[in-house]
Amino acid sequence: MGTQRNGFSKRESFILSVDVGTTSIRCHVYDKSASIRGSCSTKVSLLYPRPGWVEIDPEDLWKGFVTVVKGAVQDSGLRMCQMESLGISTQRATFITWDRNTGRPFHNFITWQDLRAADLVRSWNRSCTMKLRQAVEDGSCYFGTIDTWLLYKLTKGLVHATDYSNASATAIFDSYQMCWSGFICSLLSIPPSILPSVQDTSHKFGTCDPSVFGVPIPIMSVMADQQAAMFGECCFDVGDVKITMGTGTFMDINTGNKPHTSVAGLYPLVGWKIGADVVYLAEGNAAGTGAAIKWAQDLEFFSDVKETEAIATSVEDSDGVYFVPSFSGLQAPLNDPKACASFMGLKPSTTKSHLVRAILESIAFRNKQLFEVMLRETRIPITKIRADGGVCTNNFIMQLTADLLGHKIERPNHFDMSCLGAAFVAGLGTGYWRSQEELKKLLTTDQHFLPRRSKADFDRGGSYRGVLQSWERALQRSMHWYSQP
Repeated sequence: MGTQRNGFSKRESFILSVDVGTTSIRCHVYDKSASIRGSCSTKVSLLYPRPGWVEIDPEDLWKGFVTVVKGAVQDSGLRMCQMESLGISTQRATFITWDRNTGRPFHNFITWQDLRAADLVRSWNRSCTMKLRQAVEDGSCYFGTIDTWLLYKLTKGLVHATDYSNASATAIFDSYQMCWSGFICSLLSIPPSILPSVQDTSHKFGTCDPSVFGVPIPIMSVMADQQAAMFGECCFDVGDVKITMGTGTFMDINTGNKPHTSVAGLYPLVGWKIGADVVYLAEGNAAGTGAAIKWAQDLEFFSDVKETEAIATSVEDSDGVYFVPSFSGLQAPLNDPKACASFMGLKPSTTKSHLVRAILESIAFRNKQLFEVMLRETRIPITKIRADGGVCTNNFIMQLTADLLGHKIERPNHFDMSCLGAAFVAGLGTGYWRSQEELKKLLTTDQHFLPRRSKADFDRGGSYRGVLQSWERALQRSMHWYSQP
């Protein structure tokens, strides 16, 4: 009935893709042109049982996953039997353990934002419950990130697996040897027997049990969110850069078939493994990007995020005010978890507009910091830069970033690049799309942001050179503020 209403033949097929993020779960139905035919989303409920602890109820997450898939297909007016395959993108380094026989979790998901990791490193065993410890000893315990848990649930316990992109973000995977690190597992007292098998990113992980969605749907890709966004942006070539500005900023560069060894805090990741081809990324991140904007909104600096661009451009500059966006410390290249967020240079003439401009400028300044570290360490010529994430809708941030980096930045029409990337990989696996070159032709760009002056001109003394130097001084004064992270 839905197929007739939309004018599609019954034989026409589509790709389902789900992105499980930090704040929401989104599902899209994609057609051959990579256009979205139906969508559905729901919020992720984060739990805070103790200060510094951030958890997710696994059953709530599972129900949300099933709900958005059914909702997206219903929204498309199509039938579940027309879904050719399923791709899954998930937030990284959020983990759980459960009983492999009963499927019952031993605890909630411990998210990537959780701060109890230091205690776990000091003593994994001390943090385990008696039931979990016993399950590990008798071989009935499974460990996994969100993707692994979803695969287990979708296949009714038949599959315990992950892919290389997710595994490489756990810090217990050796991206150089492409296997779980025996040394780190031994150091943390993690028995290798509880870890999932690691498969190619493009792989038939299994089939959704018909009891879940009514029909069996092949699961053809599982992918970590930032790597999926990189694939969705078609950053397939060495030197391609992707900047995702959402809750945090994640800047990734394609380093080809070799992982990058960093001294400044860039993280070597497996981007994806498809057949014999392995693509590595070097990633730098800055926490608190979207969080800083939301904080300002909560303080009623503005009522709608869309207003920030006009507010920032209503004044010529920030009037000597600088914002340090370190609500969760400072990451690469400073790597100081004890840094505090701060405004510096406040004076009687300071207005809300100056404060808003200082916040937006700080995001672009952190982009420049990450970019320079990336250039200095990898020494890879930049081929293109594409941006995505909710914050990239802000033209002020985008233009200033292009000016500071001295490169053109492309912004896509759609920002759910993680979802699109997982869909692309799933579609390639079934032959829905034929090649990466075909995928490149499907990409659409909303706007190109060209630097208003060359990077060389900026380095010689552009209008922002002094501002950036003063902001870097503010960074230094915010460091080592807290006695502990």
